[in-house]
Amino acid sequence: MAEQIRKLIGVILLVALTTFIFYKPFQLFFTMPSTITVFEGEDYHVEKLANVNYSVNQSDDVVQVENTEAIVAFSGVRSGQAEMTLEVSGIPMKKVNIDVLNEIKVVPGGQSIGIKLNTLGVLVVGHHLVQAKSAQVSPGEKADIQVGDIITSINDQKVTNMKDISQYIDEAGETGKPLQLSIRRGEEELERELEPVFDENEQMYKVGMYIRDSAAGIGTMTFIDPKSQKYGALGHIISDMDTKKPIVVDDGQIVQSTVTSIEKGKNGNPGEKLARFDPSENIIGSIHTNSPFGIFGKMNATFSNGISNEALPITLPHEVKKGPAKILTVVEGNQVEEFDVEIVSSIEQTSPATKGLVVKITDEKLLAKTGGIVQGMSGSPIIQDGKLVGAVTHVFVNDPTQGYGIHIEWMLKDAGIHVREISQAS
Repeated sequence: MAEQIRKLIGVILLVALTTFIFYKPFQLFFTMPSTITVFEGEDYHVEKLANVNYSVNQSDDVVQVENTEAIVAFSGVRSGQAEMTLEVSGIPMKKVNIDVLNEIKVVPGGQSIGIKLNTLGVLVVGHHLVQAKSAQVSPGEKADIQVGDIITSINDQKVTNMKDISQYIDEAGETGKPLQLSIRRGEEELERELEPVFDENEQMYKVGMYIRDSAAGIGTMTFIDPKSQKYGALGHIISDMDTKKPIVVDDGQIVQSTVTSIEKGKNGNPGEKLARFDPSENIIGSIHTNSPFGIFGKMNATFSNGISNEALPITLPHEVKKGPAKILTVVEGNQVEEFDVEIVSSIEQTSPATKGLVVKITDEKLLAKTGGIVQGMSGSPIIQDGKLVGAVTHVFVNDPTQGYGIHIEWMLKDAGIHVREISQAS
């Protein structure tokens, strides 16, 4: 008898638990986000459920609330915070923060740009042997100067280009005094002593290192802030072609470039835009940051994409939807064109991270011209429903019709435009 009672109680509890789990107000408790974020002028609505009451507490009209039979809707009025309480049968079940952000609009790019980066000092990209009297040696390796190190000063004097190095090497060789080097290795600041060796073949003093003081390439402009003239481009970090390490930037410039031809992408072989530009002419902006989310700086000249100079609102990561979108990019000359793509997936990132989107090229014209995403297309802005979503960054090597994208919020952050700043309601 006792066993039967225990079984009956178990069945009753199971039925009650199942009913509770599938009870819509209970589901709402778990599915409703703890924070809802909207921009000024943007609307948000929540489906109304029986037995659930929604009350919004606020001050200074941060949001405007409208109750209907089917939904409770609110729109952001001004930057600030409010709070919504969900009550079931008069019992408070959950509190939801409502953050209203200042509206941010930027002008989408799409233009092809030439990029010149000047490194912080001179970059060591390799070693070589010097033919001394008795043997071949590499003074740089002997001094424990590694590939990827940045030489920032010699004998307490800042160095910025390769010409600076030559005069110090000659002086050290003639005087017999070793060079005192300050180098940067990752986040470390190190000191090294380097003694040049006289090369018997070339009759000159050498240090047995290959060095570089700048890097150049092409990419695509993503956005320009019409108020501050800050810009973002590329969507990913620039690394040195030899060391494969990120380039530490002292400064740099962006210039207008012209796409001359396209190497079409194929499975296993990414394509490439070929472009020409003169680093010393048509300088349109400066570069102050080379980060995992792109290159950033300030414009000093007007740079229209030829399609529209209208500033567009941006989309936060949680608002991006799967489905049709557009990209802006150049495949011939200087003409920016609009092409169809599909957003295959989007990660609702709440903190800066790369590869937040997967994008598939669906435009037949672009596929015929490029085969999909090619090198040089990085930074091409992605637009969905009239809002700037992000930028194209990387191609899938085994499927050039698809690639990764980055959410625009993280590019704006590294440009110094902080999306989530809120004015506290008083």
